Amino acid sequence: MMRSLNGLQSLFASALMLVLWLVPAITSAQTPHLQQFMSEIAPHSIVETATDYGAIRDDLPVAPILGPDGPMGWVFITSDFVGTTGYGGKPIHVMVALDDAARIIGARLVEHSEPIVIIGIPESRIHAVMQGIVGLDVAELSQQERRAPQLEIVSGVTVTVMVIDDSIQRSALHVARRLGLGGLSVEGAQTGPRFALNPDARAAEDWPTLSADGTVQRLTLDVGQVNAAFGAHPDPRAAERPLTDPPDTLFIDLFAAQISHDSLGARLLPPEAQAQLQEWLTEGAHPLWLGARGMQSFKGTNYRRGGVFDRIVLVQGENSIRFREEDHLPLDALDLPGAPHLKEIDLFRIPADAGFAPTAPWRLQLVAQRNVSGVDRAFTFFELPYQLAPHFLRELPRPAPQGSLSDAEAERAAQMALIERIWQDRQVEIAGLAAMLLVLTGVFFFQGLLTRSARATYWFRIGFLSLTLFFLGWYANAQLSVVNILALTQSLMSGFSWQAFLLDPLTFILWFSVAAALIFWGRGAYCGWLCPFGALQELTNQIARRLRVPQLTLPWGLHERLWPVKYMIFLALFGASLASLSWGETLAEVEPFKTAIVLKFDRAWPFVTFALVLLGIGLFIERFYCRYLCPLGAALAIPARIRMFDWLKRYKECGSPCQTCRNDCFVQAIHPTGEINPNECLNCLNCQVLYQSQSKCPVVIRQIKRRAVVSASGKSDAKGEV
Repeated sequence: MMRSLNGLQSLFASALMLVLWLVPAITSAQTPHLQQFMSEIAPHSIVETATDYGAIRDDLPVAPILGPDGPMGWVFITSDFVGTTGYGGKPIHVMVALDDAARIIGARLVEHSEPIVIIGIPESRIHAVMQGIVGLDVAELSQQERRAPQLEIVSGVTVTVMVIDDSIQRSALHVARRLGLGGLSVEGAQTGPRFALNPDARAAEDWPTLSADGTVQRLTLDVGQVNAAFGAHPDPRAAERPLTDPPDTLFIDLFAAQISHDSLGARLLPPEAQAQLQEWLTEGAHPLWLGARGMQSFKGTNYRRGGVFDRIVLVQGENSIRFREEDHLPLDALDLPGAPHLKEIDLFRIPADAGFAPTAPWRLQLVAQRNVSGVDRAFTFFELPYQLAPHFLRELPRPAPQGSLSDAEAERAAQMALIERIWQDRQVEIAGLAAMLLVLTGVFFFQGLLTRSARATYWFRIGFLSLTLFFLGWYANAQLSVVNILALTQSLMSGFSWQAFLLDPLTFILWFSVAAALIFWGRGAYCGWLCPFGALQELTNQIARRLRVPQLTLPWGLHERLWPVKYMIFLALFGASLASLSWGETLAEVEPFKTAIVLKFDRAWPFVTFALVLLGIGLFIERFYCRYLCPLGAALAIPARIRMFDWLKRYKECGSPCQTCRNDCFVQAIHPTGEINPNECLNCLNCQVLYQSQSKCPVVIRQIKRRAVVSASGKSDAKGEV
C-alpha cells in the first residue's frame, strides 16, 4: 500500500511540474472591462436614479451614466486604470461613477476571486461597506494630497477592503484628471513654469524676516481647535474625551523650513550641525528643519520603539514620506535674532529615493490622536502648507515634450506603496510570527535538549500550540490554505506576480518558512506546530483526554487505507482549479479553516456544523482531519519528499521487536516495522522523548541495566583483589 501511495505522489509531482513548464505565461491584451460589465450590471445598481449608459469614449474606457434628465456623470471600472490584484491573485473589478464635480456618486463590486468573499463573508457586507466612499470629493482629495482610507475595514477581509479602497481612490483620481472633472487640469498637460534652486539667493539674517517672506512657515493650534476637530470626527467616541485644559491653551506652535538651499542652513543650523550636515546628507537627499513649542510634541516617543515618526508625514503630490529614526538629527537651541524659544528643534532627512522635488509645494501633516477605548484610537489631521520662498527659485526654460514615467512603472510604484502600508500596519503580528519561527527553529535544531524531559516537552508543545491558535489563528488570521497553492499555480500559468502574495505579510512569511522547513523537516514543521486548526484539534483532544473521553485507535490496515483520501481530495481540487479557480476555491470548503479560524464560527450553520463535526470526531480520534482529509497536508507532503535531513533518531530495535513508539504515536505515523512515514509525521517530538526515556524505552532500559551489571562486576572484582 505504501509503495502504491508513493507512486501516486511521484506521478502527481511529475504531472504538476510538466503542467507548469508547458503552460506558457500569457498576458494578452484585453478589451476594456467596462464593455463587458455595462451589459451585465444595471445602471440603477450603481446610482439609484440612473436609467442607462451612454457609449464608451474612443480615447478612454469611460462612459456616461444617464438619468431621467440626462447625463449624471461618468462610469468606469477600476481595473481598466490601476492594478487591483487581490489576495486571490486575480483582479478585483469595481464599477465607479463620478459626477462632473469629481465626486463619487456610486460604487459597486462587480467581479472578484477573493476566497474569503466567494464563500464566507457575504458580498452584501462588502457592498454595504463600499457605500462609505460615496460622496468622496476626488478634486479635494487631489488638492489636499490626502490619501486617507475611506472604507471601514472588515475583519477577515482586511486585504480585500484595502485593495478596493486603494484602487477606487487611485482610479478615480486618474479618471478625474484625464477628463478634467472638478476643475482639475487635464492629466499630462504641460502647464505652468518650471523652477530650480537659485544659487545666488541669500536668506534673511533674522527670524521675523524669515517668517515674513515665507522661508519659515507656521501652524498654530490651541486646545479649543483640537477639541473642535475631534468633536466633528466620524467616530462619536472621539468627542467624549476632550482635552481638559482651557481652550486657549497652546496645543502646538509648529514651524517648518525646507533648508535645501545652503544659505538657509547657515541661518537655522548651529555651526556644528552645519559641518555635520554635508556628511549626513546622502546625494539627492534634502534637509527639513522643524521646531515647535506647546503641550504637544511633533515627535512623540513611539519612534524609539518602531523606528518611524508617526505624528508627522510630508505629502507632495501623491507621494507620502514618513521619517525614520536614522533620518533624524536633534538640534540645540536656535541662535537667531528675534527667534522664539522652542521646546524641540530637529532636522529630518528626506531620502534621495523618496521622489521629493525641492522646488515644488508640499504639505506637512500633523497627526493628532485620541484614545477612544482600551485599544481603539481616533485620528485627525492638521496641515502646514509649504513652498520654498520665491527668491530661492529661478525659472527654467520649457523643455521639449518628453516621455514621463511609464504607466506600468507608476502602477508598480503605487502597488508597492499599498503593500508597504499593509506591512507597516502589521508590524506587531510580523514580529510575533518571527519570534515563533525563531523559537521553533531552535527547538528543532536542538531537539535532543528539550526532549530529555517528557514534562517540559509536553508543556512547551501545549503552550506553543495555544499561541498558534490564539495569536496566529484567531488574532492574526494567519491560517494557510490549499487555496493559496491553487492561486499560486494559476499565477504561474497566467503570468506570475509577487503582488498578490505580498499583500498578506503573515501568509507570505509563513509560506517562505514552510518552503524552508520542507527541505529540513518535511511538512510536520507547519502541520504539527504552526497550523491554527491543527492546534485547535490537538488542544480540544487534550481537554477530552483530561475528561476521560475514550480514545479510538483505528486498525493499521484501515488507517493505512484512509491515508490516500486526502491526496485524492487535493487532486480533485487541483483539477477543478485548472478549469476554474473559483471552482477550486468553492470545493476547498472541505477545509474548515475559514469557518473555525478566520471567521471564528460566525457563519451559516451548515459550515459551522461541518467544522464542529470534524472537531467532535477529533475528540475520539486525535487529529482525525489532519490524518485523512486535509488537502493542504497532502499538498505539502508531496514536495516534502525532497527532505534532505533525517532528524528523528531511531534504534535498530525499533519495530523489531519494540513497538513502544508506534503504539504511542498519536497520529499513527510509525509503521509496524519501525519506519516513520515522513508524509504523515507531525514532528511532535514524542518519539524523541521516548528515545531517551529511562522508564519506557526498552533499549534505554536494557542499556542502563547492562551498565549497572558492568559497574557491579567491577566493584566485586575490586573487592576480591583487596
